[in-house]
Amino acid sequence: MAGRLKIRVENVSKIFGGNPTAALAKVRAGMGKAELLETSNHVLGLHEINLDIREGETFVIMGLSGSGKSTLIRHFNRLIEPTAGRILVDGEDVLALNPAALRRFCRRKVSMVFQRFALLPHKTVLENVIYGLIMDGVPKPAARDRGMQQIELVGLAGFENHHPGQLSGGMQQRVGLARALATDAEILLMDEAFSALDPLIRHDMQMQLRDIQARLHKTIVFITHDLDEALLLGNHIAILKDGMVRQVGTGASILMAPADDYVARFVRDVNRARIVTCGALAEPGQVFANPQAASGASGWVIISDGCGGHGLMRAGTGARNGEAKLEDAITIEASANVEEAFGALARRDRPLVVMTDGRVSGLLGWQTVLKALERNDGTIGGPRC
Repeated sequence: MAGRLKIRVENVSKIFGGNPTAALAKVRAGMGKAELLETSNHVLGLHEINLDIREGETFVIMGLSGSGKSTLIRHFNRLIEPTAGRILVDGEDVLALNPAALRRFCRRKVSMVFQRFALLPHKTVLENVIYGLIMDGVPKPAARDRGMQQIELVGLAGFENHHPGQLSGGMQQRVGLARALATDAEILLMDEAFSALDPLIRHDMQMQLRDIQARLHKTIVFITHDLDEALLLGNHIAILKDGMVRQVGTGASILMAPADDYVARFVRDVNRARIVTCGALAEPGQVFANPQAASGASGWVIISDGCGGHGLMRAGTGARNGEAKLEDAITIEASANVEEAFGALARRDRPLVVMTDGRVSGLLGWQTVLKALERNDGTIGGPRC
């Protein structure tokens, strides 16, 4: 679970060209990206980006080609310097670091995984993984031990003495991931890390990253142009267009309430049933110790037996004279997605009881699910047929 604030991006703007300060003033006065390029031969990369990234979360920055996402991630370790703004990591302004402090920051606090692997072809897998450690002065035996731990973590044990040219694309990307993890950096920057891989290998890498993140709880900033990948990996997602943030939120919140027409079109064809959780849709449900206690309530109520079991009752159905009829309660975890609930929702005569850590979160019925899956055009964004 994400913790305290780790990274804060404050009003970061980037203009490419000979006089970026003057060009930025024009953008702030209302000039758009196309007009700026036409009139001054400057390119608007980013404009007043503000983001909060919490410790231990996977934060996805996504957008189409030219949206500014790769430009933005390169500001985190100052591969690109901004025209304006600040980037704070643990409260420290990265942009204010002198060269020596920046080198320490890049060696120990942040690691990067590139799209095209960036491996040294003449070195073995193990030598690639520990290269940064050796450059940082770690004794070779200790570096080898740490490198082998990461090689095993990414599933490449037995390949440590192979060279990159002897490996598949997916295996080479695992080497890049192991190299980034070997430094034990708190922040992992991943710039289109899986986009060059075949679909099946790409999915394997996505699932492996999720598994590694569940164990290590790194702060990951992940860049992608693929919405399905963003929804699969991201705790929070920022959608960029033309260098500006259009919306930030969880995958479910963006699907349920797109900020504008651009975002709505972007997410239109997503299978919402696989993204939206039962907990996100649960409506408040009243819990009573017995039917008599629910005599003044309305709608469906939950009756607890005090031992973790629950029943359902329509309030007012004979509770006062002891003739109340309890229905069996079907429970589902709040973390389950809506698609996983379809079977349980087949009994449309009663709602599901949604549970979180053994406690009742609320009730979920078919009408709520159908409303949640309905797109802006009135069609249903459920499973593709």
